Amino acid sequence: MAGVLDVVPAGSARIDAARPLRGKRLWTRWFAAVTVGEFLGFAVPAVTGALTVHTPPVTTILAMLAAGAVEGTLLGAAQASVIRRVVPGVGVRRWIVATAGAAVFAYAIGLLPSTVAGRLPHLPTALLVVAAAVLGSALLLSIGTAQWLVLRRAVPGSASWIVTTAIAWTVGLAVFCGLAMPLWHPGQSVPVVAAIGIAAGLLMAATTSVITGLGLCRLTRHIPRH
Repeated sequence: MAGVLDVVPAGSARIDAARPLRGKRLWTRWFAAVTVGEFLGFAVPAVTGALTVHTPPVTTILAMLAAGAVEGTLLGAAQASVIRRVVPGVGVRRWIVATAGAAVFAYAIGLLPSTVAGRLPHLPTALLVVAAAVLGSALLLSIGTAQWLVLRRAVPGSASWIVTTAIAWTVGLAVFCGLAMPLWHPGQSVPVVAAIGIAAGLLMAATTSVITGLGLCRLTRHIPRH
């Protein structure tokens, strides 16, 4: 017993717990934390949208932008709780602020079509197609780009994170719409509308976490272990 105690340094358990995450450990931790963070975050706009569906447009927009800020903050905090163990040079506060700001920007883009819906029939089809492509790309790239501006300070050549998150949100939103849209119908009660949105949000959160987790593992595999 004495020999074992001599070999294992005091406090080694704490050192092991603090070592950077890599590989399967990283993916598992990321998937669990980020799925929960995004699920809880998205529940806020899901409920907000159900509650404001019949309110004036300005009220709905302001409420959804605020809800988007909450979602981005919770998502960013969940991601930062893991990524700080992978890339110690990433600033946690900067990551959270960047994610929250990008989420608000994405929600603003998402709300734009319904805000100007009355004018859309009068615009040329070609213009609508181009606008949809530009706005859709900006929405999908928003979070990844904002986070990359923080990540690049610590991980050179990390621009692939933008592509990873864009793919993740493309697939995640497709999963969300594929579940929620067929279930939503006019005249449903607020609890039913919110419950459908929250359930679809859980699947969306899990989907995006799977993809971004794989991307993070690939991005950080060459970072030296300290």
